[in-house]
Amino acid sequence: MTASRPLAVIILAAGQGTRMKSSLHKVLHPVAGRSMLLHLLASVAELQPERQVVVVGAGREQVEKAVEGKGVALAVQDRQLGTGHAVAQAHDALAGFAGDVLILYGDVPLVRAETMRAMLDRLARGDEPRAVVLGFRPDDTAAYGRIIADGQGIIEKMVEYKDATAAERAVTLCNSGLMAVRSTDLFVLLDRIGNDNAAGEYYLPDIVMLPGAQSAVIETEAWEVAGVNSRIELAGVEAIWQARRRVEAMRDGATLIAPDTVFFAHDTVLGRDVVVEPNVVFGPGVGVADDVVIHAFSHLEGARVESGAEIGPYARLRPGAKIGRRAKVGNFVEIKKAELAEGAKANHLSYIGDATVGAGANIGAGTITCNYDGFFKYRTEIGAGAFIGSNSALVAPVTIGDGAIVGAGSTVTRDVDADALCLVRPAQDGKPGWATRFRKKMQERKAAKANGTA
Repeated sequence: MTASRPLAVIILAAGQGTRMKSSLHKVLHPVAGRSMLLHLLASVAELQPERQVVVVGAGREQVEKAVEGKGVALAVQDRQLGTGHAVAQAHDALAGFAGDVLILYGDVPLVRAETMRAMLDRLARGDEPRAVVLGFRPDDTAAYGRIIADGQGIIEKMVEYKDATAAERAVTLCNSGLMAVRSTDLFVLLDRIGNDNAAGEYYLPDIVMLPGAQSAVIETEAWEVAGVNSRIELAGVEAIWQARRRVEAMRDGATLIAPDTVFFAHDTVLGRDVVVEPNVVFGPGVGVADDVVIHAFSHLEGARVESGAEIGPYARLRPGAKIGRRAKVGNFVEIKKAELAEGAKANHLSYIGDATVGAGANIGAGTITCNYDGFFKYRTEIGAGAFIGSNSALVAPVTIGDGAIVGAGSTVTRDVDADALCLVRPAQDGKPGWATRFRKKMQERKAAKANGTA
């Protein structure tokens, strides 16, 4: 920040959110795997605010739990009397604070820290405006409040859509609602506004038009101040976030074969020369190193993939999965809380959970680690260079030694020594001619039944 004054942030989150039709508080609905409110707080954190206040109404308990341990104070707006009234509820939480105040909205989650800095910098400029308002020019101005400003960004008038004339509604510069104000002015100004308007509410923008000082507007792109009042708008904000993240990933050296089909989480990390095929989903907590290939229709969450590894197609990496260098996790393989060391392979139709798979080990198709007895989880240890035959069940807790071979179809309940062969299946018994005799007998029985002689 070039502005050196202390900073406080007020986030308005007291709206009912009825159009979401949800028992979850509106600002806690996720975008890219993280709630809108936490997205906003993450951006705010880059500015190192001295105080943070979230103004809540209904659903206070949910918000309180979401921000626990994040240095956030809550203020309560019991009655919904407008944005000006909502900001006024933060008065006690900011008692004794002297500095700048940013006013943000919990359902406008994409605002960048750079934009917030720009608002504060404009507030600190030599002409010292009373307030700085963030404006934007949407393709559809709809029912947004309008800002009439001169060529220098000095605001001549701000008006809510419901109170605007036809000429004012023709203006394309709209009010996002976001604002920067000095703390010494904010609550004094709020005490001076009234509610003589179409909605009978106390509008925060009205402080701009009070006599005594001028205010300024700076502009940003419409996507950055997109708000969420419905599931449809939530999907729109998700789409904006994903589109920008895909571009960022490709600029940083990843190849997305079909970008529109790849979905990232807020904290996904991709290395250089990673190839992501179509229809891949990254949940929270995924880190992918350089030179990894993630084949189509794979889902990764809470997983770490080291360089040169190959994932999928149709693979699932669940939390705690650690895939080593040049390891392979293939078709319809699920890995949970398990580590595959360098060069290990699980290529087909397997479940590996609560396990360690040593370097160069090979897990045959249909193998599962039986890690749960209905009450507790147990671990499976598979040594380096071990070979687990197809359709084997490893009943944990169990250890397969280095270089051991488990024959196909085995159910292993005891440890297997290094370099040993483990076979757990009955001897094969062949009965010559049995199939011919069986078919003849059954055909005769079927014919007798059809003739009524059975």
